[in-house]
Amino acid sequence: MLGLNKKDTTILIVVAVLTMAAPFILNPFPTNSSLAQFNAGYPDLMQRFVIYGIFAIGFNILFGLTGYLSFGHAAFLGIGSYSAVWMFKLLSFNVIPAIALSIVVAGLFSVVIGYISLRRSGIYFSILTLAFAQMSFNLAYSVLSNPKFNLTNGETGLQVYGSDPQYLKGSGPDVTHIFGLEMRATETLKLGGWSFDFNVGYYLCALILLVSFYISVRIFRSPFGMMLRAVKSNQQRMNYTGLNSRPYTLAAFVISGMYAGLAGGLLAAMDPLAGAERMQWTASGEVVLMTILGGAGTLIGPVLGAGFIKYFENIFSKINDNVLHTWFAALPDGMEDFLITIVHPFVGKGWHLTLGLMFMAVVIFLPGGLVQGGQKIGRLFRRRGANAPGPEGEAARKQPAE
Repeated sequence: MLGLNKKDTTILIVVAVLTMAAPFILNPFPTNSSLAQFNAGYPDLMQRFVIYGIFAIGFNILFGLTGYLSFGHAAFLGIGSYSAVWMFKLLSFNVIPAIALSIVVAGLFSVVIGYISLRRSGIYFSILTLAFAQMSFNLAYSVLSNPKFNLTNGETGLQVYGSDPQYLKGSGPDVTHIFGLEMRATETLKLGGWSFDFNVGYYLCALILLVSFYISVRIFRSPFGMMLRAVKSNQQRMNYTGLNSRPYTLAAFVISGMYAGLAGGLLAAMDPLAGAERMQWTASGEVVLMTILGGAGTLIGPVLGAGFIKYFENIFSKINDNVLHTWFAALPDGMEDFLITIVHPFVGKGWHLTLGLMFMAVVIFLPGGLVQGGQKIGRLFRRRGANAPGPEGEAARKQPAE
C-alpha cells in the first residue's frame, strides 16, 4: 500500500490508529475520578505530543541514519516559529502559508549551517551545531531585538498585535485557522464519567504527523536511505570507493532541519507566539533524548519517545504534596510523612529527576530504546506460543527465526 511493504504498512496503520485515537487513549480515567490527574487528553497537550513527534522523526533521519549527532536542532525549531509568526503578522492567520514559510526558511538556514558543520564529523560536528544554535539563541534574545529592526522582540517573544498589517486579514486577532476553519474549535464528547475533547488543531497536526512519518519511511527504504546507512556504517570506506558522502549527509541535514522548521511552525499555529527559549540547548537535548529513548534508527521509535517524555512530563509535574497526601491518607501519620518525604523529590518540580532515572534505565537495559523492549516482549510471547501444545504451537515453531 502506498509503495510500502507489508511490515511498513502495518507500522503506518498502527501510528495512524494511535494518533487518531489519542483523545480516548490519553483519557483512561473518568473525569470525576481521583485518578483524573493522569489524563492527558487535552487538545494543547496532545498537539505538543504530535508536534514533538514530528521534530523527533526529522532528527532521526539525520542521527538514526547517518550517525551525525546534532546538538543544535532547536535552532531550526525556533526559526520555524519566528517565520510562522511573521507570516501571521504580515499576511493572515491562515496556518498553511505560515507552515510553508517555516519549512522553507528552516531549510535555507540548515543548508548554510549544515554546509559548514558537516566539514567535520563526530564530536566536532556536534559542538559546531551546538555553537550555531547558541549563536541563534543569542541573536534572537538580544541582537535581533534591537529597536531598529526588532525581528524577535527579545525575551518578551514575537507576538501578533492588532496594529500589524495582515494584508489578507484572518478571522480575528487571536484565532489561527485553516481557510476559515478555526484551529482552536473544540467539540466535547461526554460518555458517562468520561469527557473527550476533539480539537481541529490537533487533528491537523495529527494528519501532518502521518504524512511526515510516511515520508520518513520512504526515505528509510530508498536508495538514498541506504547511502545514509553506509555513511553511518563506515564513511571512510565509502569515500575510498570514490563516493562523495558530503552531498548525502547535507541532504539529510537539510531534510531534518525542514522537519524541525515544520514543528516550529505548528507550535506557532497552536499559540501565535515565538520566543528565543525554543532555541536553547535544552530543547536540542530534549529531541536527542526522545530519539534515543524511543530507538534511534527505527521508524516508530522517535514518535514513541516523544510521546513518552511529554506524557510523563505532564503527569509527574502535576503530582504535588496535596496529591501525595491523598494517596497515602490511609497510612499512619508517621508512615505517610515518611513516604511523602521519599517521593517528593521525584515529582512536581523534581520530575526531571524521575525522567532522568527512567532514561538511565532504558539506556542500560534497553540500548535499542522502547522499540527494543517491544521486540523483546514480542519474542517472549512467540516463544511461549512455540512451546504450547497443539496446532497453534506448531504454527509458531514453523515461523522463521529473526
